[in-house]
Amino acid sequence: MKKSVILGVATIAGLAAGAAAAGTADDVKARGKLNCGVASGVPGFASPDANGEWQGFDVAVCRAVAAAVLDDPTAVEFIPTTGKTRFTALASGEIDMLARNTTWTFSRDVDLKFEFVGINYYDGQGFMVPKALGVSSAKELDGATVCIQTGTTTELNLADFFRINNMSYEPVPIETNAEAQQQYLAGACDVYTTDASGLAATRATFENAGDHVILPEIISKEPLGPLVRHGDHEWGDVVRWTLNALIAAEELGVTSANIDEMSSGATDNPEVNRLLGTEGTLGEMLGLDANWAQRAIKVGGNYGEVFAKNIGEETPIGLARGLNAQWTDGGLLYAPPFR
Repeated sequence: MKKSVILGVATIAGLAAGAAAAGTADDVKARGKLNCGVASGVPGFASPDANGEWQGFDVAVCRAVAAAVLDDPTAVEFIPTTGKTRFTALASGEIDMLARNTTWTFSRDVDLKFEFVGINYYDGQGFMVPKALGVSSAKELDGATVCIQTGTTTELNLADFFRINNMSYEPVPIETNAEAQQQYLAGACDVYTTDASGLAATRATFENAGDHVILPEIISKEPLGPLVRHGDHEWGDVVRWTLNALIAAEELGVTSANIDEMSSGATDNPEVNRLLGTEGTLGEMLGLDANWAQRAIKVGGNYGEVFAKNIGEETPIGLARGLNAQWTDGGLLYAPPFR
């Protein structure tokens, strides 16, 4: 029998405190490799390609951190996690950071003793159904069977939504996105519910994607972002500001195409110069060299480039920027100042 991977809150918190005490930044440097927890396979966000190389929006964050810290974006061990296993893997020190579609919530931050270092995707929970079901609203799903990943906020939101709307449902528990896709396409459930981005990613892999509809209701706030263990502040700063570097680079017009030119003194913008390490001592403050952010940005480009390449409107996933546009374009994306 497979041993349960679900630990109690106190156990996870205790593991996290112990692992954090060691100092992850030093561990990663000494090891020469970043252990990064990712999803077990969500196209566009984290999945192996035909050559077994991990690709995706969340994967890009791992590679950027590895580039910043180790000067090598390939020095990453990608460790697939599920909704059940991800927090134990992080708390125990099996992974150095979790870059997986994980929602920042009060209890995960405070009770499980994790530190969310930022938001790399503003999302919300939605519903996907076969077009043949003839449903146009989630409020028409009374009595439906629903494929739902266990150990997730999605599971809790689903219960809340149906209770509030005085509807019933029959859950079909699954652990991974791949299992959900298989069960849904086999007709084991009428509905698949998860983050709307995950639904778009899953539908993009269907042979007949047009036969499936994502319903209009978004029933929750799902701010997704990387996380580390509580108490590991130096490492948290590294991951946080690497993500911020990608976001700020887009706002400041720094791209993979012009970064070499801009870092050689082609700009008089002091914030760009601080970001790229040609002015000031921000790298030293992080325990890194002056070019850490340059390396992070060069891996896959700025936030906008990473978004467009992996999940944007020109990809099979086809996601618009929406809330994930820069604040200057009406979105929520905003990096604190580099000063």
